[in-house]
Amino acid sequence: MSTSITTPVSVDERLLADAVAAMELASVSLGLELGLYRALHEQGPATAEELADRADVAPRYAREWLEQQTAAGWLRCPNPDEAAEVRRFSLPAVAAAVLLEPDSGIHLGPLVHIVRASVGVFDRLLPAYRTGTGIPYADYGTGVRQGLAALNGPTFDTQLAAWIAALPDVDRRLREGAAPRVLDLGCGVGRSTLALARAYPRAVVHGIDLDAASVREAEAAASAAGLAHRVTFRVADAAELASEGRYDLVTVLEALHDMGDPVGALRAVRPLLAEHGVVYVADERVADTFGEDADLVERLTYGFSILHCLPATLAEDPVVANGTALRATTLRAWARQAGYRDAVDLGVDDPFWRHYRLDPEPVA
Repeated sequence: MSTSITTPVSVDERLLADAVAAMELASVSLGLELGLYRALHEQGPATAEELADRADVAPRYAREWLEQQTAAGWLRCPNPDEAAEVRRFSLPAVAAAVLLEPDSGIHLGPLVHIVRASVGVFDRLLPAYRTGTGIPYADYGTGVRQGLAALNGPTFDTQLAAWIAALPDVDRRLREGAAPRVLDLGCGVGRSTLALARAYPRAVVHGIDLDAASVREAEAAASAAGLAHRVTFRVADAAELASEGRYDLVTVLEALHDMGDPVGALRAVRPLLAEHGVVYVADERVADTFGEDADLVERLTYGFSILHCLPATLAEDPVVANGTALRATTLRAWARQAGYRDAVDLGVDDPFWRHYRLDPEPVA
């Protein structure tokens, strides 16, 4: 997709470009929330008047938004030289795939909701930064909770089974075992938990999370999917699971960096592993060491960290507040401290996460 912003060559141009990008992200949020993109995608090109009628917005706002989106490169207008009333605007297929189509493989629209919800607590971040306190995860509201589910859920649905296949011994037990059991630690609203259950019809899958609203949504989703007979959820942390039985697999999917006591959590689930059971961690794909000129994924990771992940962790009276940028060296150190041999990078091809296998040290 083209853009009118050239690569900044000076600090003032960089700030100008960032300001434009921030405002254009807000304009994308308007288009998503008001159904403007959806109307163009499902009903075809439109004039401002036609789009206003389809989406139930005021015509003057529709016109300005359409022109701005075209200037920003999101929309196309084949007749820009004609009168404003007759200009027609369309949504390119690639833009629809990014913004609207969860199964496209390039769907990133939910990022907009997450950013908007994270910035929504900005006035509370100011005193938090001064005092070292945090902002509870629940206070970020549905924008973060459901935005994360919408962003990661399609990937879980289509890729999670392939990721677990990188653990061939575990994959075999889950497919062929009599009654395999899986624990999804930090399950959120249950998209990963349900994906595990669908991928492994023999398995009983248990999801836990500290956020009560997420667990309620997960339970409703399991019931709606007809999986409540073998998928259960609970508000709990890992330390509360001593009597829950043994698991062939424990998954921690983009959740370890948010935990206030990650070593304690890993240590708590180690005795819950069945014979030959393993812990599978997927977390942020960042460089092995901190440095200048980070790539876009690492910059995105730090953006989440300063606005959401670090404040939410600091609200938990944490043992450690890592932030979103969980580097491989840190994870390996945590794994060894918690009683695992190592955290082995599985080499999964994933632009956003690294994937690790943690095998427990033998009991002496």
